[in-house]
Amino acid sequence: MATLILVPGAWHGSWAFEAVTPLLEAAGHTVHSLTLTGLRPDDDDATVARADLDTHADDVVRLMDAFEITDATLVGHSYGGMVISAAADRTPGRVSRLVHLDAYVPRDGESCWSSTTDAYRQAFVDGAADTGYAVRPPFRAPHGGEPRRRPHPLASLVQRIRLTGAVDRVPRRDFIHCSGWEDATPFTRLRARLGADPAWRVHDLPTGHDAMREAPDAVAGLLDDQPA
Repeated sequence: MATLILVPGAWHGSWAFEAVTPLLEAAGHTVHSLTLTGLRPDDDDATVARADLDTHADDVVRLMDAFEITDATLVGHSYGGMVISAAADRTPGRVSRLVHLDAYVPRDGESCWSSTTDAYRQAFVDGAADTGYAVRPPFRAPHGGEPRRRPHPLASLVQRIRLTGAVDRVPRRDFIHCSGWEDATPFTRLRARLGADPAWRVHDLPTGHDAMREAPDAVAGLLDDQPA
């Protein structure tokens, strides 16, 4: 059985995986679902302002250290793909699998800002107008989106990742592409790139971006897919 660390995307906390976690635990896996620094309900303004991609990678590494995890499966949704890439690069030999769940797969020197679409970059700018350091959650019709979403630290979205190449030696790397929001997804070219790379296993789900909530059984099934 695997030890999985689940990293949410921007504006979200550990609750983003609440439908998937019990399914994985019922299958016998050990599951840790994170809320990143700056996204916790009791984080003050200074904590939010200081939090960047390095901070979030350190959140994952600290959890691995605290639980003495040496054979981790890191799962990142959306922005969380940046985080798990950085964390895996900092913990060579301790991560056996990466799963990018409709998530960014950065190369050295890239950022969430540089990897996304103009529409998302504009959303980051508009969303940070109130404070200058935190991007408010985007409105999503018809109900305004999940009320537990919180402003996301802007610094983490614009900081460029620094990779040594250790992340490329993770034995198994999976990309799950959610194809049900083709009009807005920033991952179309990424899916084509990884689909042509034999180092990656690419899977397609006919859901919107939040597949963990729309199709938790399908997501759990993909995460439960362990090597023979």
